[in-house]
Amino acid sequence: MTQNVPDFSTLLRGAQRTAVHLEMRDVYSVADEAEEFEEFKRSGTVDLDPESEGWAGWVPLVRETVARGVEIRRARIVSEPVTDYIRWEHALTPVNIAAGERVRWLPRRLASDIALPGNDLWLIDDRLVLFHHFTGNGDWKGHEYTGDPATVKMVADAFETVWERATPHEQYAV
Repeated sequence: MTQNVPDFSTLLRGAQRTAVHLEMRDVYSVADEAEEFEEFKRSGTVDLDPESEGWAGWVPLVRETVARGVEIRRARIVSEPVTDYIRWEHALTPVNIAAGERVRWLPRRLASDIALPGNDLWLIDDRLVLFHHFTGNGDWKGHEYTGDPATVKMVADAFETVWERATPHEQYAV
């Protein structure tokens, strides 16, 4: 594993064919999401305007990447019943889809026999894995990436198995 991690937008801009994201936590406590998440818990409202300031760092990057012909897929493994955080992510997902991502959900009970990596990740072009590290309470801890062929294969196999079993966003109810 390498500790010198390139900027994520640079990695995504370098993708030529695919970028897949595997999320496996039921709760994230990332500081820059706290205010919006608390508002959702109070009111049930979310920012579904892909042109809003809140999406300015993500939506243009996804649109640019997809416009170059890169397929972006996101799979989320979740416990059921889902947490408030997962309900919030589900409510926000129409923006990811409008930007060009494909998103699926897999109940954790259906993932028991899948050899999963220990951390959330992005896999770029089946050649580079960017692992996300979080603290126990879900805050960012850091990143690392690798191009190790055995790790890339394990991650790719795990993601494809999750993807095949998962339910498309439009059909998954929380």
